[in-house]
Amino acid sequence: MTLIVTTENELLRVAPPNLPLAPTQYDSRYHEQFNNVLRLYFNQLNKIVGQLVANTSTLPVSIDGTNTDAFGRLRVSQPYTLFDSQNRYAADTQFDTSTATGGSTTYLSNESTLRMNVTTSSGSEVVRQTFRSFPYQPGKGLLCLATFVMNTAKTGLRQRVGYFNTQNGVFFQQADSTKSFVLRSYVTGSVSDARTVNQSDWNGDKLDGTGASGLTLDTSKAQILWMDFEWLGVGSVRCGFIIDGQYIVCHTFQNANDIQNVYMTTATLPVRYEITNTAATASSSSLKQICSSVVSEGGYEQYSPGHIARRTTTVTTIGSTFKPIVSIRLASTSPGAVIVPGRIQVLPTTSQNYEVALVKNATLTGASWVTMPTDSNVEYDVSATAITGGTIVQTDYVSSSGAGGTVPLVDPAGYNWALQPGVSLAGVSDIISIQIRTVSGATTGDAVGSLSFWDLTA
Repeated sequence: MTLIVTTENELLRVAPPNLPLAPTQYDSRYHEQFNNVLRLYFNQLNKIVGQLVANTSTLPVSIDGTNTDAFGRLRVSQPYTLFDSQNRYAADTQFDTSTATGGSTTYLSNESTLRMNVTTSSGSEVVRQTFRSFPYQPGKGLLCLATFVMNTAKTGLRQRVGYFNTQNGVFFQQADSTKSFVLRSYVTGSVSDARTVNQSDWNGDKLDGTGASGLTLDTSKAQILWMDFEWLGVGSVRCGFIIDGQYIVCHTFQNANDIQNVYMTTATLPVRYEITNTAATASSSSLKQICSSVVSEGGYEQYSPGHIARRTTTVTTIGSTFKPIVSIRLASTSPGAVIVPGRIQVLPTTSQNYEVALVKNATLTGASWVTMPTDSNVEYDVSATAITGGTIVQTDYVSSSGAGGTVPLVDPAGYNWALQPGVSLAGVSDIISIQIRTVSGATTGDAVGSLSFWDLTA
């Protein structure tokens, strides 16, 4: 690694001296002249070193700025991707969409982009938010990236992009013609956007042509927004844009040694895009949603005790139509919980051949949801008598020998985040169920089973 020492002072440039040629025979005057030339040269070098070292005993070399993550670590470790989104062949289904007063979306296939459209009416709105919230691990920097193209600024139009929900988070905002970064907080029990910092007050590069980059931000052109979090409840949040491959810090929200409480309730949040008419506008408007990613810098090593939702009574008369064994969902009080299924276990009690499937968002008949005794963030059901629809995300086959089946649900790279249940904008949780059916013969079967999961909520 090459380290470059910089200084705000202009250092004197010292050229190597031309040493006098030695005479054929010894001459004391030559040696004195030779010594004087070298003495002058070394004195000049010593002066330069003095400018760099000042009064310290060692030469301090600092690598900072965006070369480091949110905790000041050099960005050399492999990033661990918690989430990524692109709209290559269709609008990414990892986002839920809410519209109001004529708001709509249009998929632009040639741009791999989703356009969020509002009319001229006051209250016209489109919101796109990920179903899942992404786990923050204390002591690791969390990096959020989001790309977009905003509508040209106009009176009555507000556009937002960032890592936030209706209670907490950080986002970039263009309201009318004013650009700002906002730190939203729910620590008092009420939503507060009081920490809104307008572009003219950013404490970094204001991107108005006067900053170190010399660049001017044009949000009607494609932009890469970045934010990184040193949460721990009271850390710093850096916000800016990536332009020409450079991470430009526009504003840093400082919190440590400055506030008396956490700056927001949690850093486990979704990615969100909004376009809203706060008043009637002169023309229709649109915000383009392109790509986004959430990264844990320096890896992700969160651990959790295993929790098990299990059925202790037998599912009887299993035939060729799927029957539910056990289901889980997020409790309504914990919509931002991070729950990841880990393993399916099924034990047939009647000799038969079975198909066992993990299914997402099936419709249950006769469900009765109960809070898990080991985890209040999760509710489970073992009362449903029928199950239909949904998307099968994992299957296994249990032989007629009567031996049970165990299916691990862990991705080779770590947790299988695709199985994490999320919530809609209306607060409705995904449901993860185990279902079973027979695959041959007329004999009906019986079985018990369980679904284990990790709670990685921070």
